[in-house]
Amino acid sequence: MFLHGTSRHNDLGHLEIGGIDTTELAKKYGTPLYIYDIALVRDRARSFKKAFEEARISAQVAYASKAFSSIAMVQIAKEEGLSLDVVSGGELYTAVAAGFPSERIHFHGNNKSYEELSMALSHDVGCIVVDNFHEISQLEKAAREHGKTVSVLLRVTPGVEAHTHDYITTGQEDSKFGFDLHNGQAEQAAKNVLASDAFNLLGIHCHIGSQIFDATGFVLAADKIFAKLAEWRESYGFEPKVLNLGGGFGIRYTKEDEPLPPGEYVKHMIQAVKTNADRYSFRVPEIWIEPGRSLVGDAGTTLYQIGSKKVVPGLREYVAVNGGMSDNIRPALYQAKYEAAIANKMNASHNKKASVAGKLCESGDMLIWDIDLPETEAGDLLAVFCTGAYGYSMANNYNRIPRPAVVFVEDGKDQLVIKRETFEDLIHLDLPYKSIVEQK
Repeated sequence: MFLHGTSRHNDLGHLEIGGIDTTELAKKYGTPLYIYDIALVRDRARSFKKAFEEARISAQVAYASKAFSSIAMVQIAKEEGLSLDVVSGGELYTAVAAGFPSERIHFHGNNKSYEELSMALSHDVGCIVVDNFHEISQLEKAAREHGKTVSVLLRVTPGVEAHTHDYITTGQEDSKFGFDLHNGQAEQAAKNVLASDAFNLLGIHCHIGSQIFDATGFVLAADKIFAKLAEWRESYGFEPKVLNLGGGFGIRYTKEDEPLPPGEYVKHMIQAVKTNADRYSFRVPEIWIEPGRSLVGDAGTTLYQIGSKKVVPGLREYVAVNGGMSDNIRPALYQAKYEAAIANKMNASHNKKASVAGKLCESGDMLIWDIDLPETEAGDLLAVFCTGAYGYSMANNYNRIPRPAVVFVEDGKDQLVIKRETFEDLIHLDLPYKSIVEQK
């Protein structure tokens, strides 16, 4: 099996992360437990930044906090000199509570409410990524109410869609996000924004997909955007100060995944931007990117305790854990695949086929189908790797199961950063029913 970051087998044959034996973490914090290898998070952040610095390109590397948002995670992003993407009032509130510099916050979203836009202006966020015509009118109203000029990017769909190895260069009109670059919507949006003194149009934003394993899509998107920008310069005299090429950089969930190193994506992006800037005689704009999953995804491991088994003779052995789609809904939602190991038996041969079931009351609550594990028994610890992105972020309380705790490990030290929910937490917003008679 492939171990990421500081993960290793220790002398006891246990899984160790950040210099801490995971069996000790299970005793201290319980299970299920999300464990983050912070050294790996820092390494990824620095790899993205270093690629820009070595090329002497002005840039912002913004952590897409939808992957995993918490006060502690935002503080790590701040320490590493990252910018921050938020997509809701809740993520913005978290960023503010963590003391993140507001000028490095970028506010995304396809249906921001007027209250969220006002909140962003109240906190002087650095940029709002405008997604639709309704937002333009709402944001203009909010800007005048606050007496501010708002720096914005226009989110466009450039006609390039990327997912793993597949690229589609037509049909992107059918997206809930952004202004289409080729049917006149983006041009009309640019005209509206440029005509208003409420806005400072910094440039263009696009996001072409997720789990992208090479840079072809980013190059195609840059080509299409610059061709359109050349038309806008001719028509409106507009030159972009910023080009945001989004995120979607892939990680290795299983042995079939082969992503590029972080710096390789950046090198191809820089070359595409430089080539197009030269082709159309533009100044090279500041390049922004938005890694989320690629910063935290494979830095996360979820630790479960194994409970019951069910053997279907001649067909399958089910091994059940004390979590499931309440803490990782991705297998049920996307058919996402993961690798796993028995954390307290890392040196044992993982050569017995089993399927890992969750404890939720759904037949579809299966974390992993047909994985090789050792012979397991109740009490063993199952470590599922690469769960740092969209695990806790999408966690839920189905079946009234409390959400797990989150712990950061680094240099032999562990720190609880999100407490485990309690049963009392589950009902703290509930109100008792009063009958009609009582209400009278």
